[in-house]
Order: sequence, then C-alpha cells, then structure tokens
Amino acid sequence: MKQPFVLGCILMCMCIMSCIPNKDLVYLQHLEQATDSTQVITEKQKPYRIQINDILNIRVKALEQDNVQIFNPVGEENLNADGDERAYFDGFTVDLHGNIRIPVLGEINVLGYTTEEIEQMLEKKLLEEEFKETANIFVSVKLTGIRYTVNGEVGSTGTKTLYQARVNIFEALANAGDIQMTGNRKDVLVIRQYPQGQQIHHVNLLDAKVMQSPYYYIQPNDIIYVKPLKQKSWGTGTTTMQTVGTIVTALSLVTTTLLLIDRI
Repeated sequence: MKQPFVLGCILMCMCIMSCIPNKDLVYLQHLEQATDSTQVITEKQKPYRIQINDILNIRVKALEQDNVQIFNPVGEENLNADGDERAYFDGFTVDLHGNIRIPVLGEINVLGYTTEEIEQMLEKKLLEEEFKETANIFVSVKLTGIRYTVNGEVGSTGTKTLYQARVNIFEALANAGDIQMTGNRKDVLVIRQYPQGQQIHHVNLLDAKVMQSPYYYIQPNDIIYVKPLKQKSWGTGTTTMQTVGTIVTALSLVTTTLLLIDRI
C-alpha cells in the first residue's frame, strides 16, 4: 500500500515542478498591481544614432532633378536584387571610421549622428559647395530597414530585416515566429552595439513595465537571445499531459525492470 502512495506523491511532485506555469507565458503582466487597475504606460525611445556598418538610403531632390541624379545611385551591379541586396547596392555603408562616400562631396563622417542631423548636414554642404538656394535642394536620409538577429527558443532563428522606422521587441520576436513555450520570457537578452563595444541587457517581457525600458525598441544590429526554461533541460514536457505521459512511461520501465530482476 505504501509503494503506490509513494509513487503517486513522486509523480505529483514531478508534475508540479516540471510543468510550465501560465504566469511564465503571459506577456505584459502588471506584476506589482491588481489585474483590474488602470495604468498609463509611457513608451521610451531615444533617437537612433548611426553606428558602424549601418547602411543609409540617401536621396537628393531638386527643381532640376537631372542636376542631382549623381547623388541618387542605382545598383547597376544587380538590377534584379531586392530587399537587403538592393539596400546594399543602392545604400551608403558606414565604414570602420564612421564615414560614407558620396559622389562629388567625398567622405563625410556620420558616426553618432541621427538621420535628421545628417539631412541638415548634407543640405548645408550641397548649398555651400554645389548649388544655390534657388535650386530648392531637399535631402532625405533613412536607414535601409532595421536588421537584427534572433537566436534561442524562437520559431525561426536567424538574421531578419524589417522595413519600418521603429520596431519594438514584440514585433521583432513575432517576425521570428515568437518565443516557444520552452523559452524564458522573464529574462530575454538584448546584445546591443555601442561605439565602445557591445553590451548585454536583460529584458523581462512578462512585466508591463518593459514598455518603459530603453531596450523596448530594438536598434539595427541588435542580437536578441531567448534562453530556455529549466523544463526543457529536464525533458519532461511542457504541459501536464506531456509530463504525466513521460513520467508514467519512465515509471513503467522502472517497474518492469524491477519485476524482471525479482524473477531472476
């Protein structure tokens, strides 16, 4: 009588320990407030400043468009390219010194500047060196998409590109198939590039306060890593039924082995 009871207790304890609780799966919880409370969340995003290896899309417009055509290159190397390839051929890549090379104007340092600041810089330089104010020069500078890498417990790992002005971490993960059930949403790592090197930041996606984090919006060249939960390493299953099935199979194997040993 004691043996089935002990086995039952062991089975129950293993189920409780190995199953993934619902609170570890639900995003944006108000962890420090009642669930029926009302809270205003303020999103925080600082202007992005250009880093090494960024690719800029620069377009110059004027009343006489033929006069500025040289500043608007077309990737003749591969006319059939699209997406990332087209951005590579048509864009201006920031080199290791933080410079881009523009026809006629030569090398211009853009490291640490925002796209708006670069627009103003180029407009000023063009008016001083190449055109008069009557030409009505207009310069547009944009990042050629936000390129980032996702690894770990997600549906689709790899390097992704989203052609948007800003992308939050939920959009980035959704584009990678979202976090798997065995992924640790409580401690997602964001590896970000800075002029002085890379830094690792920890983000808790279960807490609604994540929207106040400076890492809520991803930046170009970010690496997002989703760690596995302990339940994955235990290999018992992600749901109660899976766990029970695994444990019952293991107990059956042990019981059968013990019976065979007794008969010998």
